[in-house]
Amino acid sequence: MTDEELTFETATQELDSILEKLDGDDVNIDSLAVDLERASELIEWCRARLQTTRVEVERIVTNLDDH
Repeated sequence: MTDEELTFETATQELDSILEKLDGDDVNIDSLAVDLERASELIEWCRARLQTTRVEVERIVTNLDDH
């Protein structure tokens, strides 16, 4: 899945999956850096999506208040 196809729900599910892997007893050292990098990317993507949504909601509410 590319980031263009990513949804907030799938991003948080992928983050949960990475967390479960890292929280387990059988951490794969070979993929640890890759997993952490992906988690970092997903967190940044989620933050940006939340910010965009916040701005959109504020705009909608402002437009409602103006009418």
